[in-house]
Amino acid sequence: MPTWTQSWIGRIALAGGAVAPLVLSSYDLSLATRFLALAILGMGLALIWGRGGALSLGHGVFFGLGAYALAMHLKLSAEPLPDFMQWNGIEVLPWWWVPFQSPTFAIAMIPLLPGAVAGVLGWLLFRRRVAGVYFALITQATALAFATLLISQQGFTGGFNGLTNFQTAFGFRLAGEGTQTGLYYLTLTLVATAYLGLRRLERSWFGRVLLAARSRESRLRFLGYRVEAYQAVAFALSGALAGVSGALYTLCSGVISPAMVGVQPSIEMVAWVALGGRESLAGAIVGTLAGNLAKDRLSSAFPDLWLLILGGVFLLVTIALPRGLAGLGKRLRLRRESAETPSATALEASDA
Repeated sequence: MPTWTQSWIGRIALAGGAVAPLVLSSYDLSLATRFLALAILGMGLALIWGRGGALSLGHGVFFGLGAYALAMHLKLSAEPLPDFMQWNGIEVLPWWWVPFQSPTFAIAMIPLLPGAVAGVLGWLLFRRRVAGVYFALITQATALAFATLLISQQGFTGGFNGLTNFQTAFGFRLAGEGTQTGLYYLTLTLVATAYLGLRRLERSWFGRVLLAARSRESRLRFLGYRVEAYQAVAFALSGALAGVSGALYTLCSGVISPAMVGVQPSIEMVAWVALGGRESLAGAIVGTLAGNLAKDRLSSAFPDLWLLILGGVFLLVTIALPRGLAGLGKRLRLRRESAETPSATALEASDA
């Protein structure tokens, strides 16, 4: 698709998003904000998976770290000692909770904490040249371990229930209509900013090296490139985006729990990116929005069948649409263009 066409489609989509609060109900606006927040994570997955070739099944960890970093501050701003700590007999705030009393520290930790954890994990794995199914399994095990840790430390993390009952955030009442609208526009702005930033990154020398490492890693190493450093930085950036996504999602939903950061949510995140097209940032956004909208509607109508439906979608994408909806659109466009182009024989006949 020509660049100018993509630009116009992006502008139209952004304009549509800008007027959405005027036509959506408060419930639908809340859903749209959550889905847009997840789209930020989807673009981060498209960077490390579609561009870097590393399938992560543990992005729920980074989503959760950003979400818990913000939720801890929101909890402390409401009460000096969280209620679940009092119920578990804890009388003094743990030392690692204390810095989150500061809103500046909490906001800084939203991207920095998950980004740092992703960077260290990525460096350890990529340095050992762990790739393919082994990389996916290790990241999946990390998500399982993280969710289990949160559940087991009930007195410090809220356990299975997580952190809930947020009434205000930075002086704003979360249930207020103006706050919800402002949160929607903040999320939309961050989605657009992340998209433009990642597009520029992909076209840079860094993005080209990352893409080359996906299929020509040995050749790059022979040329002297520290491939693991490029991959670790991309994984750290992807983790930071997931952290921002988690914080925005928590602001909108008012809760963060281990059920939202474990294995199943991490797989769902990958499924939506695969549906839209892992090699396309726009495809990752569309796939995340469409997939979560379908989940909201179908899981309500068929709660017992939702996991089967999710598995069917993943199989369909894997077998029939390996490049997702973005790849399907590109294939149909190329087929149409080739059909519209006169053959060499017809051109020779017309010249004669």
